[in-house]
Amino acid sequence: MIGSACKDEKTTLSTLKRIKQVGYDGIELNLFMIESTPFIVRLLTKMAGMPVGKGANIYWPDMLKESRLKATSLHADLGSLENRIDEVISKARELDTNKIVITGMYRFDYGNYDDVKSLAKRLDKVGARLHESDLQLLYHNHNVEFLKVDNKYTAYEMILKDTDPDLVKVEFDSYWPAEAGVDFIPLMEQLGERLVLYHINDRGTRLKKVPITPILKSDSIELGHGNMPLKRILGLDCIKNVDAIILESHRNWVNNNPIESLEKSIAFLQENYSNEH
Repeated sequence: MIGSACKDEKTTLSTLKRIKQVGYDGIELNLFMIESTPFIVRLLTKMAGMPVGKGANIYWPDMLKESRLKATSLHADLGSLENRIDEVISKARELDTNKIVITGMYRFDYGNYDDVKSLAKRLDKVGARLHESDLQLLYHNHNVEFLKVDNKYTAYEMILKDTDPDLVKVEFDSYWPAEAGVDFIPLMEQLGERLVLYHINDRGTRLKKVPITPILKSDSIELGHGNMPLKRILGLDCIKNVDAIILESHRNWVNNNPIESLEKSIAFLQENYSNEH
């Protein structure tokens, strides 16, 4: 939701201070949000519910310092890490974060065995380079990774199996495997210490009128207001040991108000999660 507030420095800082005030300790930033990007990238991210606003015109280290928020991590694409890794490392250090997260691949066949095997090798190579610089590489899932490869493993299982757990860590997003019909809690438990960051979201429907059909479309919704087993998830040992729990909230906010939405979600977290993050 931060991108929607990036109209100018004043508006952005005001929003960040409000995020801190309601109880959050940090934010997660995207490379495409803090750098100048082509129009098509801005359009696609906006369509996905992640508008970048004027984020490229803002000096984020100052915003974080003034708002007293931390940068938990920096999202980046694999191509940028392969082609200009020193620049991305510099960005991460400017933001004072040691975590760089790959947010999945575009125009990529996750159902192709050779392509997924190749992806694992590429992740290991970038992970090794970041490890040399005292940074961590994490992989963030969506739903596409749960495609079956050769009717045996899912792409996600292959990525985990074929990458070095010391070089490629995990930012797990439970919304997407739930959307894909995956029994994801056993998977989270298997990740163990490899699970470093957790993207939390709830999944439900906000009715604005009586539905015409008996089939509703689910979307992101405030924590505790949907059907995800969040209380059970927050009680898992693997979640108690993560470095941060990160709320993902792009759209479908209560009263169309992102701050009110954040307040409802932090209230749920404070009531149901004992560790401080």
